[in-house]
Amino acid sequence: MKLILSMLIRTGAVASLLFALSTNALADKLVVGANIGNVPWEFQDASGAFVGFELDLAREIGARLNKSVEVANIPFNGLFSAVQAGRIDIAVSSITITEKRLGSVAFVQPYYDSAQSLTVLSKSTASGLHDMDDKIIGVDTGSTGDMWTTSNRDRHGFADIRRFEGLAPAMLDLQTGRIDGYISDIPSLEYYIKDKAHFKVIERIETGERYSMMLAKGSPLIGEVDAVITELKQEGFIARLHKQWFGTNPAETSSTVMVTEQPAAR
Repeated sequence: MKLILSMLIRTGAVASLLFALSTNALADKLVVGANIGNVPWEFQDASGAFVGFELDLAREIGARLNKSVEVANIPFNGLFSAVQAGRIDIAVSSITITEKRLGSVAFVQPYYDSAQSLTVLSKSTASGLHDMDDKIIGVDTGSTGDMWTTSNRDRHGFADIRRFEGLAPAMLDLQTGRIDGYISDIPSLEYYIKDKAHFKVIERIETGERYSMMLAKGSPLIGEVDAVITELKQEGFIARLHKQWFGTNPAETSSTVMVTEQPAAR
């Protein structure tokens, strides 16, 4: 046994072996971790059911792989350790592919092109980031919005950065005046405020982000899930999800429509 493990380590195959032996990888189900409350990607409807764009996508992938899907509600920051430890098979929550993340986890091809946004109260006189000097900004802990805001704090003169576990508590603090602005993914914000006239998005912050499903390095599911996403793009399934959840058709040149390569660390 020691000889076999030694050979596997030398060939770099030990990670694949461990995942092949894991309960989740062998079971007839996919355990999908999601930060429930991240509308419209994954949230609870009035009946208490977990719904959303990415959960619809995950369930369809499960069906194509002849696996049931179990959704585990996990805070955003906890998704990374959960996937690395094999407690979940896949993580979703509008997770942006970044070079840093590719160093420790794997992603399948992206399915949504995004950006950050700055949201304020409608009564605010602010019209963009140039008005946020000496203001308190809210972000989601560990998100790309958090990364962008932290790295641009001095440039824009933010007085403080407050971190939240999800959109709802951040928007509550914005509504009550405990923060002056909220920087987060633009699709979630536009969906959330479409029936809330007391909020407005005043700037789209282009960051070149693309969302994908996150898996552990060496997971045998990576190739299978990526292949199913290719099928779903070619069939127009993901484009129809976009229309269903956002009310518009995706751009023909977007990763929602176009088949792309699986991301790899450089």
